[in-house]
Amino acid sequence: MKNSALFTDFYSLTMAQGYWKRGMNQRAVFEVIFRRQPFGGGFSIFAGLGTLVNELSSFAFSAEDLEYLKSLGLFEMDFLEYLRSFRFGGSLWAVDEGIVIFPQEPILRIDGSLIECQIIEGLVLNIINFQSLVATKTARVYLASGMGQLMEFGLRRAQGFDGALSASRAAYIGGAAGTSNVLAGKKFGIPVMGTMAHSWVMAFSGEEAAFQAYADLYPDNSVFLIDTYDTLRSGIVNAIKVGKRLAARGKNFGVRLDSGDIQYLSVEVRKALDEAGLPKATIAVSNDLDEYIIQALTDAKAPVNSWGVGTQMVTGRPEAAFTGVYKLAARENEDGILEASMKLSDNPEKTTNPGVKQVWRIRDHKNMFVADIMTLDDKEKNDLIEKGKDYTFWHPQTDYRHFSHTLAGNAEALLKKILEKGKALYPEPSLKTIKLRAVENLKSLDQSYKRILNPHIYKVSISTRLRSLKLELIKSFLGDLSSLTI
Repeated sequence: MKNSALFTDFYSLTMAQGYWKRGMNQRAVFEVIFRRQPFGGGFSIFAGLGTLVNELSSFAFSAEDLEYLKSLGLFEMDFLEYLRSFRFGGSLWAVDEGIVIFPQEPILRIDGSLIECQIIEGLVLNIINFQSLVATKTARVYLASGMGQLMEFGLRRAQGFDGALSASRAAYIGGAAGTSNVLAGKKFGIPVMGTMAHSWVMAFSGEEAAFQAYADLYPDNSVFLIDTYDTLRSGIVNAIKVGKRLAARGKNFGVRLDSGDIQYLSVEVRKALDEAGLPKATIAVSNDLDEYIIQALTDAKAPVNSWGVGTQMVTGRPEAAFTGVYKLAARENEDGILEASMKLSDNPEKTTNPGVKQVWRIRDHKNMFVADIMTLDDKEKNDLIEKGKDYTFWHPQTDYRHFSHTLAGNAEALLKKILEKGKALYPEPSLKTIKLRAVENLKSLDQSYKRILNPHIYKVSISTRLRSLKLELIKSFLGDLSSLTI
C-alpha cells in the first residue's frame, strides 16, 4: 500500500492520539543515530534520504486508512478527523546522502510538532536503515574489488518488491556500476546490465550455437556464460570460436564464470583468450560473491574485469539490520522554551547525547577525514568548530576520555536543512551525483578505517559544552532518583 500513512508503528498512532487528547503538540526535535558499524567495519554509507524526502511529501491518510483505524475501535472520531488532513509540515535536517557516517552522531534531525514527529518515525527508520545497510555492504564489496566494475544482480533474492528496488538504489550509491533490475533502471536512471542464463545455453543444440545466436542479436554487448557444461573443455572453446568471428567484425566480447574455483578458472580462461589472440575479451564472475571472497581473489591477482554480486549485497548478509534509532533530543516546555532531552540507560551505548546538535567533520592539511565532532547547534553561544583553534574533545559515552586537537584543516557542518515546513528547499541531486559523493568520501577516509577485517576506529567526539550539558542533566536526573528506595 504505497504512500499510506499507515506505514507506521501502531504505538506511534496510540501515542499521537494521547498527545492530541492532552493538547501536547508542542515543538519537538528528534534525531536519528545508529549505534554500531555493521559487518564489523570501520564506516557506513548514508543512503535513503532522497526516498525519504519523496515519501514524506505524499505521506497522508486516505479515506480507506481512516476507515480501517475506525474499525479497530481504539481511536476517537475527532482524532481521526485530525488525521484526515495530516501532512508533514516540519523541518528535516540531514547529512548529504552518500557520505560516510559513524555511530552515535546524528545523521537526521526532524524538527516539528510532537505528533507529526512521532507518526513518521517508522517510515524514517525503515527507509534509512535498509538503504544504509545495503549501501554500506556494497561499498565494502566495491573496495574489496579495488573499486572495480561491480554489477548488482540481486533482484531474485531481495526482500520483496520494494526491497529489491530500494536495494538497487542503495547499491548504486555504494559503488555498483549497474543493476540487473530493469524497473530500478527506469525509476532511478541506473545503468541496466546482464548477460545470459544457463537456460539460454541449454535451449540450443550446443554452446556454439547458443553463443552465436546471442552474438547475432547483441554484437556490441555479448557476454557468454561458459560454465553450463565444462568451462575449460567446452565453454571457453566455443566462446573463442564465436569471439573470433566478432573480433573479425571489430567487436569485443566477454565471458562469465558462475561456478567452480574462480581463481583457477579465471587464470586458465585468461590464458586461453590471450593465446587465441583475444586480449581485449573480458572476464566477469558471479556465484554468491561477497567482500571476503572478492578480497581473496584480488589479493591473488585473479584476472577478473567485473564482478556480479547479488544475494550477499542486497540482503546485507550477514547483518540482519542497520542499527539506526529515533530519539527525542529536545522539546518545548510550558514557557515555549526548547529544552534539551536525553535518554539514560544501564547500557552506556544506549544513553543519548542531549540537545539540538550539529556534526562537524574535521579534515587534516591533506584534506583527509580526522574526526567528527558533535556540538550544540546554537551559533549565538559560539559552539562552533573553527580552523586554527585549539580544542578538547570528549568521548560521547565515557566522560573522562578525551583528546586535544589544533584544527589544521577545515571543519564542515554536516547537517543541512533539506525540508522547511514540509517543502524541499532545493531539487534532489541525481543518483549519479550521490554515487560520486560516496566515492570521493571513501577516498578521503584513511585506508586503516576501510580494512575489511579489524579496521581502525574513527573518532566521534562531543564538544566541551555538550559534555557539560550532558553531565548536568545526568546529575539532575540521578539527583531526582536518589530519594527513591528499592
